[in-house]
Amino acid sequence: MAHDFREIFRESRFGLFLHWGLYSLLGRGEWVMNREQIPPEEYAKLAEQFTARAFDADAIASLAKAAGMRYAVLTTKHHEGFSLWDSKINLFNSVHSAAKRDFVAEFTRAMRKRNLGVGLYYSLGDWHNPDWEKGYRSDAAARKRFMEYTHGLVRELMTNYGQIDILWYDLPQNYTAEEWGMAELNREVRSLQKTILINNRGMTSEDFGTPEQGLGVRRAGRMWESCMTLNDTWGFTRGDHHYKSARDVVGRLCECAGGCGNLLLNVGPDGEGAIPPRAERLLREVGRWLQTNGEAIYASTPHAMTWNLLGNSVTARGNSLYLPVERWNMQGEIVIGRLACHVRRVSLLGHGRSLKFRQETDRLVIGDLPIRAPGMIPVLKVECDQIPAQNFAERYREMDVFPEFPA
Repeated sequence: MAHDFREIFRESRFGLFLHWGLYSLLGRGEWVMNREQIPPEEYAKLAEQFTARAFDADAIASLAKAAGMRYAVLTTKHHEGFSLWDSKINLFNSVHSAAKRDFVAEFTRAMRKRNLGVGLYYSLGDWHNPDWEKGYRSDAAARKRFMEYTHGLVRELMTNYGQIDILWYDLPQNYTAEEWGMAELNREVRSLQKTILINNRGMTSEDFGTPEQGLGVRRAGRMWESCMTLNDTWGFTRGDHHYKSARDVVGRLCECAGGCGNLLLNVGPDGEGAIPPRAERLLREVGRWLQTNGEAIYASTPHAMTWNLLGNSVTARGNSLYLPVERWNMQGEIVIGRLACHVRRVSLLGHGRSLKFRQETDRLVIGDLPIRAPGMIPVLKVECDQIPAQNFAERYREMDVFPEFPA
């Protein structure tokens, strides 16, 4: 029986993005064909070297699970036009490569085995197919062929691999939404996959927004997901050692949860399909943090706490408030202002014992804290007698008013 992924997505907070294709063999990023102007016929020869001997979907699913991720998205076809599945429409695919494997089938099976949501990325652009450019240059027959090709490929993905939870479009360039036939295509997708979520990169808004490398603009009530690289690049790039620290990733995860959104964190497997060892170590470290502090992240709701000097995010669940402390107070005491409810208990997640605290009118003073932060980003849990709120008394209001700037 199909599950409805919508609520799962809202509560998941953390997913894995995998950028992998022929470009991974060159190790110069996923735009290498375009940036270096490699002719399509020359680029296509990479398929003969694409053995993918190290790609292990089960190991990747296990790593995602260990990292605390709840779903994963695979680039089934990036802009290079190479399909990672047994396509009968696009013969430039992994089954016709040296690997002779259907990686979408392997990926979807492995994710479901570990109860992870299944997301398929599909680039609408296609540098390998000559009709992509011809159609853009006013060749009506080429445009018609390319749209039929696009719809056919998406139909294959939505038909041949069981329940798909997310369709993640990208690169809707050159054509209008009408020329793409996006409304018609998405109707067909939803008829084939009743509970699927579709992102906003197919020139229609659909189910969720996708700010890139940051939080971007968020609308109240609108689902969103920040896609972000673990280092500087999406596809595997030799020499890109500029990895975020586990603390950086946790901080961004807290920010996303604090805005009621998700973090889709990208890893680029190498040309043989292996996850870089440093990326694996970082993901496992984030997973250990979530084992202790996931209560503040999963299924949490944002809390509009202002004048918080501890960090960039505050979340809530029921009568509890969660404060990830990115800026630890070195004096052994933390003060939270304007909390307009009675506090029953304060603790640090993962440390069990209650902390000493006192309430002075609208100030909560928490003491008994270690001088050094216990962990990369500790989380304070403040349990109240009601849903936590802040007191914005009249005497503070003038200090809270800042000039507005154009959006």
